[in-house]
Amino acid sequence: MNQPEKENNSMSTWTESELQSFAPADDFHVSPYREDGTTPGTPTFIWSVVADGNLYIRPYNGPGSRWYRAAIAQKAGRIRLAGAEHEVAFAPADAGVLDVVDEAYRDKYSGSPYVAAVVADGPRSTTVRVTPRRTGR
Repeated sequence: MNQPEKENNSMSTWTESELQSFAPADDFHVSPYREDGTTPGTPTFIWSVVADGNLYIRPYNGPGSRWYRAAIAQKAGRIRLAGAEHEVAFAPADAGVLDVVDEAYRDKYSGSPYVAAVVADGPRSTTVRVTPRRTGR
């Protein structure tokens, strides 16, 4: 009986192997779908982190970011990360994980002068959880 739960859970989460390849990768490009819901937008390079067993991204410019507004509106798109493309879903991160995500950004990008901006209130409040879209197509 535990087996079906694991199968259902894997439909909306990354595998451990995927998360391990994503964690050190620094090639994240996000392309939320355009208004038609199927055409990916122009890829935008951003920072990503793996924290608490999930993949997260933040817009450097906070809620005014074009890709962020599209991701929240469309709730889906495509990413390129660790040398592969993935169809994904986007959702606002739960507030309870923001401190862990902050620490992941500080650890992964330590030494960068941009870390302070990414963990500031604007970007922090717009943290996005990225999950795989597994379709039957």
